[in-house]
Amino acid sequence: MLRTCVTSHKKFRVGLHRPCYTVRNLRYHDLIMSLGKLPDGSTHDNRRNFPPGDVSENNGRWIYEIPNAFAFRGTTYIDSGWAAARAEDPGLIYIDKPGSSSLRQVLEQFVTPQQRAEIYRRLPTSMLYDLAANSTDADELVTLAHQCCVFVMGDNDVPTGLEYLERRGAIQAAIDDFELFETIANNPWLPDCYKEVMVLRPGVQGGSEIVGEFSEQSTHVFEYLRRNSYIPWGHYAANMANDAIRYQTADLTPTDIRGLRSLYYQRMVVTLAEQLDIPFGCQRRGLTPDELEQLRFAVLEKLKQQAIHPATLWGWNFGYDFSGSGYRLHASHQMIHQQFAMVPETVATLDGGMMASYSCGDQVAEVVALYKQENQRDFFTDYIACIHNNSRCDDRTTDSSLIVHADANVLLFVPKAQVSQWELQLLVIADVDGCPVGNVLEADPDVRASIDTAILIAQKIFAGLGAAMVTSIEFSKRLAQNNGQRLLYSFLPKLPWSMGAFSEAQQRYICGHFPEDFATACRAMIADRCNS
Repeated sequence: MLRTCVTSHKKFRVGLHRPCYTVRNLRYHDLIMSLGKLPDGSTHDNRRNFPPGDVSENNGRWIYEIPNAFAFRGTTYIDSGWAAARAEDPGLIYIDKPGSSSLRQVLEQFVTPQQRAEIYRRLPTSMLYDLAANSTDADELVTLAHQCCVFVMGDNDVPTGLEYLERRGAIQAAIDDFELFETIANNPWLPDCYKEVMVLRPGVQGGSEIVGEFSEQSTHVFEYLRRNSYIPWGHYAANMANDAIRYQTADLTPTDIRGLRSLYYQRMVVTLAEQLDIPFGCQRRGLTPDELEQLRFAVLEKLKQQAIHPATLWGWNFGYDFSGSGYRLHASHQMIHQQFAMVPETVATLDGGMMASYSCGDQVAEVVALYKQENQRDFFTDYIACIHNNSRCDDRTTDSSLIVHADANVLLFVPKAQVSQWELQLLVIADVDGCPVGNVLEADPDVRASIDTAILIAQKIFAGLGAAMVTSIEFSKRLAQNNGQRLLYSFLPKLPWSMGAFSEAQQRYICGHFPEDFATACRAMIADRCNS
């Protein structure tokens, strides 16, 4: 049977564990030791850790087990003890903003400028990495930047570029410590003039060609071709340009999101038009909105005649972090950018055969098909009904709504079973020509505008709650298929206390809040931040 919390009764299925058990004591020895002193001077020891007999738990904290709506995403476990505090006060669902951090301000109280410079040069590498990642002192970051690379300096000590060397026949920047260089450049507190010459100016990160552009008001986005990428047929990256620096999602504007996403929409339509031999007269400029719609319609009509089923791929890693131990914790670049590609339908196998090329949306299609087979009902119809009919796991009478934002085309909501604490999902509920919108090619301008707005709202919520690293992914239906699948997005923050371990590797997702309380916190953040 399909494992899902969605039911044909239009209510979510939730399991409840009431722990009650006895554990046989198989210990050989007691090792009673002092742990220290109590305020009255008496000894505090570890006697409670060495029970004389078997151990019974008769009233353990209740644990809720919620299968994910999509079976391939595992199961969520909510600890009622942890969640109770957030249910009492959803305002606790928040990450405190880091305070200011400056070694320079400490050192200047005790040493001369010359001694301070020598201390920076002698700091252990791990301390340099931590300082590069966490310092909020612009002058300090500039000092560290000059330690790891060589700048071309212009008037008023403003950098105008980097020094370059020829190494093994290639031109490379004169960088002594690439991880330190990258971590400094990705720190939002570094002055913009240094960010630009280190990582933002077109060409400074390599030879990726710019093949698209969006420019309107203060928004400027470049579309780079990632020719030799981990996506074997290449992919595209829409990057905020060097003259529109965005290191924080709180700084994003509606025009920014529209620019980033429009390059994705345009590239997918153009790629398909070329694959389907549909002519269009556009060179060295972007498509106008009317031209994009005309070409999109032509592509959809041609797909009805040709049985090809590629899929779109879209994702966004926001936030960079690097630990002193040498682990990169997220993303390759702090500057806001999104990536996309067209996934082929099949790939040749080594033995000369063919197999399906992977698209994450195919797993949603499998759930939809299995649900239909078991229940003779449409999965997404019941999923939407379950969302609207949601009731709390606990017995509180507080707000039970999972919906954070909605319009005629989309729902932004907290999934009943989250695969990341603070996960949000965006579901397209609109139909076009009587069929569910399952990918961006089927979405008309109004639907695309709703998607863009909801994506911006989700990111503003995370920024307001203090999430510094967020992965966003798209689950899309393969083109030219009519299986009832709806376009779905998942927004997955990485939280300091929930980075993933053996539980998550088993697809057992441990959650410290009820989804309804997180939805309450999100709606409060919209009222506080998004509408201001």
